[in-house]
Amino acid sequence: MLRGMSRGYRWRIAAAGVVLQIVLGAVYAWSVFRNPLAALYGWSGAQITLTFTIAILVLGFSAFPGGLWMARRGPRVVAMTGGALYGLGVFLASFTGGRLWWLYLTYGLIGGVGLGLGYIVPVAVLVKWFPDRRGLITGVAVGGFGAGALIMAPLATRLIASLGVMTTFALVGAASGLLAVAAGSLMQNPPDGWQPEGWQPATLATTGSTGPGARRDYQLGEAVRTGRWWGLWLILFLNITAGISLISQEAPIFQELGSLSAATAAAMVGVASLGNALGRVGWAWLSDVLGRRLVFAAIFLLQALLFWLLPSTSGQLALTTIAFVILTCYGGGFGTMPATVADVFGPRNVGAIYGLMLTAWGLASAFGPLLIATMREQAGSYAGSLHAIAGLMLISTLLPLLARVGAGR
Repeated sequence: MLRGMSRGYRWRIAAAGVVLQIVLGAVYAWSVFRNPLAALYGWSGAQITLTFTIAILVLGFSAFPGGLWMARRGPRVVAMTGGALYGLGVFLASFTGGRLWWLYLTYGLIGGVGLGLGYIVPVAVLVKWFPDRRGLITGVAVGGFGAGALIMAPLATRLIASLGVMTTFALVGAASGLLAVAAGSLMQNPPDGWQPEGWQPATLATTGSTGPGARRDYQLGEAVRTGRWWGLWLILFLNITAGISLISQEAPIFQELGSLSAATAAAMVGVASLGNALGRVGWAWLSDVLGRRLVFAAIFLLQALLFWLLPSTSGQLALTTIAFVILTCYGGGFGTMPATVADVFGPRNVGAIYGLMLTAWGLASAFGPLLIATMREQAGSYAGSLHAIAGLMLISTLLPLLARVGAGR
């Protein structure tokens, strides 16, 4: 009875997790606010980009305490608190009134804390509900986060054009908070001892020393003392650095390279962001088939090629396609890494172990966006910074091939 009841309920949990991630993933539409804020207050691109950087930096560091809090109090309270704080931060940004520090405090700090608390919950919960589809479900769990900008970018652009940027912050913040709290209220762990009907954990004989049949569940302190944890951290950091650099400047890059209007660039941001969502599911599913190591190597190699080609591209379709594929790789890292962590260290403490690993997200978000924005202002174009990222990705291809980062392959 326990198995049958829980088997149907786990898909409702998954749906609620996707909704929560879509709401939080609206942060990826930040680039559509850049030019309106610059026109309104005269701030530089680097100053405005710092808001996004703060939000993702704080996300990366607040996911870890969120994972610890979830272990003590359960996922529901953490998810609801995260959703409420994110909505509050965006709403309070509507009172910026030319004060750049207020924008950093509200959207960046308060909103970022909410993002971190909310983000870690579906990841940690769903790997427990779906041990039979670990790679796929972690992709689904974070796929909504990548899809958030698909909805928010065109919506925010229309609202800004008709109501202004500050009113847009107020409306988006209120709606986001309500939706995120409602979805978060449905988050819960499976009952003790639950497993899908007809499924049995794989054995060491079929998976090797890692994977769904991992030897045991590691405690957080044990995990971080291993070289494999730090290898996975570095892989995540490098992949995020590339993708977050593009995301933070996506609309201006489209406008510069393609000589496009703000509205056209915003629409392209939305379409390209679909790649972020689909990559989280697609690459994660592929990692169940081919293994985590080969998937991470392919992600890095593909990005090296595409970042090198991007500065010489000008057509609207070509720009959108390249950005779309790059963002599938960016999202693929997020989709594949939680499953990898559960493979290597066991699923029980994945909230804390992967939550701490998300500090890579925070640090990459401080490094990548500010680097590309600063290089753009100094050089007068994006070409040099995009080629630099291409070189970084080419070198990074070696890391998953040399390190033991995936299950059994």
